[in-house]
Amino acid sequence: MPDFEHEDRYKGSVCGIDEVGRGPLAGPVVAACVLIPKESRSAPFLKDIKDSKKLSKPKRLVLSQLILQTFPAAVAVIGIDEIDRLNILQASLKAMAQALMELSAQNEIAHALIDGNRLPHDLPCSASAIIKGDSQSISIAAASIVAKVHRDGIMEKLDREYPQYGWRKNSGYPTTDHLAALENYGVTPHHRRSFGPVKALLAKSA
Repeated sequence: MPDFEHEDRYKGSVCGIDEVGRGPLAGPVVAACVLIPKESRSAPFLKDIKDSKKLSKPKRLVLSQLILQTFPAAVAVIGIDEIDRLNILQASLKAMAQALMELSAQNEIAHALIDGNRLPHDLPCSASAIIKGDSQSISIAAASIVAKVHRDGIMEKLDREYPQYGWRKNSGYPTTDHLAALENYGVTPHHRRSFGPVKALLAKSA
């Protein structure tokens, strides 16, 4: 279970950052940054926070709302145009940097804990990358929940516009039903054109 061991290695306020949406064929990549002040660590719902992938959707929704109501947080969204222009890794790093910049504009942050093995450039504070950080740091796990819920909300709205692709359920990931819909209905404005299956389909229909 995640705890505050990583946060406690640094002096001052330490935030956690995570992103969601590197693998999907459609929709944006979303990053969240959450700051849990030491004086707020007694919040009872913190015991339920863990990697967003290990939580049910209803539990994520409740926890995301509690996190946003209780702690300083920021969310950044990078759309498909930038994903295709930059590549998904750079777009993800940009989203994480933007979330941190937004939060640090209103809060004094001494250090950022970032999920993964890469750090964005030009951050406003020192930072460390933690592989599988959402299973180790409560701050990163909280950020993973906020980012996941935010992105799922975006994909559910897009699903109402393009229901045949099943984005409400698959969140844009290359599931069997999503790939079949791509073949049957073609590429939408929300698909990432630089991603293999989409790129191949566009080339075939060119």
